[in-house]
Amino acid sequence: MLVTIVIPALDEEEGLPRVFEALPLRDLREQGHQVQVIVVDGGSTDGTRDVAAAHGARVLRFRRGYGRQYRAALAEVPHGVIVTLDADGSYPAGRIAEFVELLLARELDFLSVSRMEEMTPEAMSRMHRFGNAVLSLTMRWLFRVEVKDSQSGMWIFRQEILPFLNLHAEGMAFSEEIKIEAFTRFRALEVPGAYTARIGRAKIRSFRDGLGNLFYLFFKKARRLVGRP
Repeated sequence: MLVTIVIPALDEEEGLPRVFEALPLRDLREQGHQVQVIVVDGGSTDGTRDVAAAHGARVLRFRRGYGRQYRAALAEVPHGVIVTLDADGSYPAGRIAEFVELLLARELDFLSVSRMEEMTPEAMSRMHRFGNAVLSLTMRWLFRVEVKDSQSGMWIFRQEILPFLNLHAEGMAFSEEIKIEAFTRFRALEVPGAYTARIGRAKIRSFRDGLGNLFYLFFKKARRLVGRP
């Protein structure tokens, strides 16, 4: 089976080497999988693209926007299993082979990795923890989706479900939207995974992105209520 690891990036030359060092490419190949890595760059001005190319990744250049970058990269994956994570070294990249096997063994369609249970103290500020809790609670209330970490950026899922997911978010709300779609339409599960402090400067605009994500939850609910996908 083809396993495609998709990594969105913007000025992540510091963290990206750690991500590549942790990727269990040998384990995945020993499990019988073909592996490709796609780094989708949103307009970096540092050496992000050079680092990705030096590690054998396919580099896509697309205009900045979390959701826009993901949709551009996902459209390039023809089949198999897709794994996503950030380029800052914060997610447990070393467990990818384990998560892929869990997805296949449990005959799941989508797996989301929660940061909340195994997070190191310095990985997320109190403000971000509070914001994530509000967003996750709102998502559970509006969509009856039992997810503890609505904003996690690490997912493992089958490419074949993509045509059935109504994904419209262009920014950070893409993360919560793909979970809403997957958990309400397919066999999905949330599992805990370690989360550590990022390497390099954070790009998230805390208040603006958080408020935007909250608004998008109500916007998406309204679309569903009026029968729009």
